[in-house]
Amino acid sequence: MKLTIDDVRSRFIKHLGGEPGYVYASPGRINLIGEHTDYNEGFVFPGAVEQGMIAEIRPNGTRTIRAYSIDLKDYDEFSIDDEKGPKASHFRYLFGVAREMMKLGVPVEGFDTAFAGDVPLGAGMSSSAALESTYAYAINDLFGENKIASMDLAKVGQATEHNYLGLNCGIMDQFASVHGKKGNLMRLDCRSGEFEYFPWEPKGYRLVLVNSCVKHELAGSPYNDRRNSCERVAKALGMPSLRGASMEQLEAIKAQISEEDYKRAKYVIGEEARVYAVCDALQKGDYETVGQKMYETHEGLSKDYEVSCEELDFLNDVAKDCGVTGSRIMGGGFGGCTINLVEDHLYDTFTKTVKEQFKAKYGKEPIVIDVVIGDGARRLC
Repeated sequence: MKLTIDDVRSRFIKHLGGEPGYVYASPGRINLIGEHTDYNEGFVFPGAVEQGMIAEIRPNGTRTIRAYSIDLKDYDEFSIDDEKGPKASHFRYLFGVAREMMKLGVPVEGFDTAFAGDVPLGAGMSSSAALESTYAYAINDLFGENKIASMDLAKVGQATEHNYLGLNCGIMDQFASVHGKKGNLMRLDCRSGEFEYFPWEPKGYRLVLVNSCVKHELAGSPYNDRRNSCERVAKALGMPSLRGASMEQLEAIKAQISEEDYKRAKYVIGEEARVYAVCDALQKGDYETVGQKMYETHEGLSKDYEVSCEELDFLNDVAKDCGVTGSRIMGGGFGGCTINLVEDHLYDTFTKTVKEQFKAKYGKEPIVIDVVIGDGARRLC
């Protein structure tokens, strides 16, 4: 994490005065495989990254949160007892987390806080989950005697998205932000909540994000529409979700559902199989298969789930032309990053080529981010 405690503390004292508080951090995340499967009760394969959010927090003995966003240079104060809460989304995350923690019986009080992040906004690395997890962890520590379990803290972040931001997301982003472990990816069963750590120490390969610096609107309709498609198909199949559905079952009801819903379900069913294949391949050290499945995921997200965009497809094509082992859209889509599995000896050529070709076509250079797998939510001081 490039941000330091001093970066946040100096602004905290400047804008909120008084004595220092306590400093907490949570990471953003990458996801190797398993995209848009979490809300279908499937499997995902994320890991926490070094970039994240840092917040200084000081209880103030009132019912009011006084908050300063360092990155946006914005201040607001709002009561935790106010049903409506603040208007600005970056403060609604804090408000929502506080309210959801109160529902779990935590005696939340007002606090003064300043926060900042070094997760690139709109990159699909889930800066919002990092922010939610920072405050869920902090509130549990400061007011809840750390009685709330880690998975419940992740669910607090998810409920904040649902109830205060209007995004009907799955659990993956918040799970990864809370449970991250340095040097490990995690396979999460989004139905049962069970997970296991997989050491991530690829010999001869590295994970590289290429940020298109393009972000189309994700919150609300486009994302929720796809979730609704999956739910309609599951209902037609007589199943609680698409988890465990087969292509044969989908073909049997093809005439009963719309072409759009069929395509959405086709992608999700295929993605479930790809997660299993990648897990098997990783245990064998077979990174060529991992990469092949990443390319298949991109194709499905682009053509069937339709959450790609021209810029992301272009980045994927450049990766393929450069001989990169695997590449795909990462995150909700509609912009953001591709995640790339790159052999060490191709790294310099690929990063140079992708910057030059993207700039030549779109007039701006993409940002290359080397992935370092880091720890989850924690108190820094």
